[in-house]
Amino acid sequence: CYILEFLQYLLLDLNSSLSSSTDSVEDELEMATVRHRPEALELLEAQSKFTKKELQILYRGFKNECPSGVVNEETFKEIYSQFFPQGDSTTYAHFLFNAFDTDHNGAVSFEDFIKGLSILLRGTVQEKLNWAFNLYDINKDGYITKEEMLDIMKAIYDMMGKCTYPVLKEDAPRQHVETFFQKMDKNKDGVVTIDEFIESCQKDENIMRSMQLFENVI
Repeated sequence: CYILEFLQYLLLDLNSSLSSSTDSVEDELEMATVRHRPEALELLEAQSKFTKKELQILYRGFKNECPSGVVNEETFKEIYSQFFPQGDSTTYAHFLFNAFDTDHNGAVSFEDFIKGLSILLRGTVQEKLNWAFNLYDINKDGYITKEEMLDIMKAIYDMMGKCTYPVLKEDAPRQHVETFFQKMDKNKDGVVTIDEFIESCQKDENIMRSMQLFENVI
C-alpha cells in the first residue's frame, strides 16, 4: 500500500505538470539534449503496457520533474519523503529505489521508471508478485531471509513514524516477520523462495485485492 500511495501521488504530480501541449513530445524524445536520452517511443511501447500517448504524457511529466533525464538515489529519497513527512522514509526509499534501478547503476532512467510502472499498474499478478519479491530480496540472491524482511519492516515502521505510536510495540517488526515466515516458509528452511512467496500471496485475499488496486491508479 505504501508503493500504491507513492504511485498515486507521483502520477498526479506528473499529470499536473502537463499544462502545455504534448504535440512536441515525440520530437523531444528523438532530439533530447538532456544528459540521458530515452529509448524511442516505439521501443518503450513494445516493452511496456502503455500506449504511445500515455508514454508521451509520462515523459513530459518525468522530464519536468527530472530535467537531467535520470533520478539518483538522493533525489528519489527527497521525493519519497514528501509522501511520509511524519516519519523517516530514507531506508524504505533506498529499497524501493533499488527495485526500480534494475541495472544497478545508481540511477533510475525514464526507461527504468516505465518498465517498473508498467508491471505495477498493468502487469499480471505473477509479474507484480515477482516485482514485490525482488523488492524484499535485498541482496538479490533469490531468497528472502528473516534478516532482510526485518530490515524492510523496520524501514516501514520508521517511515510511518508517529502514525504507529502508541499502538505498536518495539518488537512489532520482528513479530510481523515471524508471522510472514509462518505463512510463507512452507518447508521451514528459514528462507522464502519466489515460488513459496507467489503461492502464499495468491492464496491471500487481502494481497490479491491490493494487486487489483494498482490497476486503478492510472
